[in-house]
Amino acid sequence: MNNQMIEEIVKCMPPNEYDPTIQSLQTEHRLKLVNFWDIKVGSKVLEIGCGQGDTTAVLAYIVGDEGFVYGIDIASPNYGSPVTLGDSINFLKNSSIGNRIKVDFEVNILSSKVSFPENAFDYIVLSHCSWYLKSPKELHDILKKIKKWGNTLCFAEWDTRVQTNEQLPHFLSVLIQAQYECFKESSLSNVRTLFTPKDIQSIAESAGWQIEAEKTTDSSQLQDGKWEIENTLASYEEVLQAANHLPHKFQALIQSEIYLLEAASSQGNVKSMSTYTFLAK
Repeated sequence: MNNQMIEEIVKCMPPNEYDPTIQSLQTEHRLKLVNFWDIKVGSKVLEIGCGQGDTTAVLAYIVGDEGFVYGIDIASPNYGSPVTLGDSINFLKNSSIGNRIKVDFEVNILSSKVSFPENAFDYIVLSHCSWYLKSPKELHDILKKIKKWGNTLCFAEWDTRVQTNEQLPHFLSVLIQAQYECFKESSLSNVRTLFTPKDIQSIAESAGWQIEAEKTTDSSQLQDGKWEIENTLASYEEVLQAANHLPHKFQALIQSEIYLLEAASSQGNVKSMSTYTFLAK
């Protein structure tokens, strides 16, 4: 991986005052994904679920001055911590690659008001955003709707097929969240629906996409696993108290899984899961 390229992209993102290596690792990971998708210079890209712009920045850098990246996200610009989505994107748009980017927040892709001309984009990207969706049906409907806007789909999400013991705590943390999310009426959680690679393949194909290339990419160096574990252990009691209508047996199951998570994460050397990615037409 080109370290100079990583440094140039990192400069376009807001600095992390707690750990400056975080953005470098996140950027390196996104570069691996974009390289696998083989996105060309001069391309027009629609990115759904752009969030704070980690993938957006890499896409904008790769497409060059002749390309364009349009990012949309259903979240409010005030969402996110320690830097909000809005502040992060504003920093990015004021950077050296900002003129290649447009981002709109609070956009529901499934709204009848949201539409683009046929084949308006060379690539449509969903990168680490599917777990924010409410249901498998929502993912299916999105993938089906966007198909006419571009003929190449680039997709990436955490790979739940745990490969090492060090990845087990990350998996347990998202599994716990996904279970009690099933009973929420609304949510702002990072994990609302857990999709396995098999789920994603099936949903994409049922929406009319044909997967042409797929890969599992090492992302164990990312900090996301540690963040999810800390978040789950810090918030599960409050979540269960708010959902006191849940069966006692289910609450006991979650508590048992929390004990397993605490034991697994106390072993040290926790690593994030790998990332499953594909290219479809």
